[in-house]
Amino acid sequence: MKTIKKTSLAVAIIAATAGFSQASYAAVEANIGATSNYLWRGVSQSSDGVSVSGGLDYSHESGFYAGTWIGAIDFGSGNGTENDYYLGYGGEAGDFGYDVGYIYYAYPESGFEDSNFGEIYFNGSYADFGFGVAYTVNSQVAEGSLFDTGDMYYNVSYGFELPEEYTLGLTYGYYDFDAGSDSDYGHFQVDIAKGDFTFTISKADDESGDDDTKFVVSWGTTF
Repeated sequence: MKTIKKTSLAVAIIAATAGFSQASYAAVEANIGATSNYLWRGVSQSSDGVSVSGGLDYSHESGFYAGTWIGAIDFGSGNGTENDYYLGYGGEAGDFGYDVGYIYYAYPESGFEDSNFGEIYFNGSYADFGFGVAYTVNSQVAEGSLFDTGDMYYNVSYGFELPEEYTLGLTYGYYDFDAGSDSDYGHFQVDIAKGDFTFTISKADDESGDDDTKFVVSWGTTF
């Protein structure tokens, strides 16, 4: 489940663009990637296996953007894809960056249809600090289950540059499920990136059901 981060707090996630229109008022960007383990909010979406992905984004100088992203998943009961569709608006006000939008997570394979859900989100950044919140507004998940409407996800992050063109990002996230506090969990992640490569160390609480420490290598590029 791809997290959308369009402001400066998007450290090494998703930068060449191919412009169009007479005055380059808009741009289209494609991305492809591969990872040894697709993590989303501290939990593996690929059964701790390899995942490949690709996406297409449109952005306008006004701050409006829209896009789609597809990634390979494995929830243990079978392989499939996650198809994300999103749109939003981002910009800056002085040193403060902001991004507000909507994302829909779709799982088209047979057996996954009742997993689809959508979130509205807000991300902000100031200097090297970032923060965000996402709220589940619609869902095809069974009522009263995890990922039904009413779930909240919060995150804070800090990123800075290291010598030799490396960057370091630190993230803490917390999932507050409307279905009940027994499943709420936090997770911590460290990302070290250089160029198109990122090395990640991730650890989630026991309540996530996936609390092993993860060591992940990822590659991604845009064109």
